[in-house]
Amino acid sequence: MNSTFQFHPASDQFTGPAGSLPIAPKDALARRFLMLLEGQCLQQNIVAVAQKYGFCRQRYYQLLQAFQQGGVSALQPRKTGPQSHYRRTDQAVRQVLRYLFLDPDASADVIAQKLRQTHFPISLRSVQRVIADYGLQKKTLRAQSRQKKPPAPTDRPKHPHRPARGRRRPAQRRTGGPSTAGR
Repeated sequence: MNSTFQFHPASDQFTGPAGSLPIAPKDALARRFLMLLEGQCLQQNIVAVAQKYGFCRQRYYQLLQAFQQGGVSALQPRKTGPQSHYRRTDQAVRQVLRYLFLDPDASADVIAQKLRQTHFPISLRSVQRVIADYGLQKKTLRAQSRQKKPPAPTDRPKHPHRPARGRRRPAQRRTGGPSTAGR
């Protein structure tokens, strides 16, 4: 029995002898699995199959190995790029905080310079990010230190020109005559 299964990238359809199945255009997991099915089960040219799905031969074999080790969930696309801060290491962050608490008036530029002198390759922006992550910006530090205790509540109204609630000023009498300018 010669049954052909094939994925058509232009129409996003996986077709077989009994019908077709639509695949969502952004479903990378399904596309990767279908590529492996075509390459391994239909015995087609691996390079042609990989190119059809937008991959190279090397990536095809990487995905095949991941599938063999972890199943379908291993085919899920992962975030690319560094997985950790390679400049803002834990030790560098501790040093930034240490310098900041030793000298609260030190600027981020001074702290970055001190760190570079002690062989921490860190930029000014990274120091600013550490300070911001811990909420230690100069503005918040100064605002907290200058804040005074709130005054004790008194019986006096907050605004001396306004009467306190419940007390009303007597209404002024108006005269029925025309208003005169300059009075």
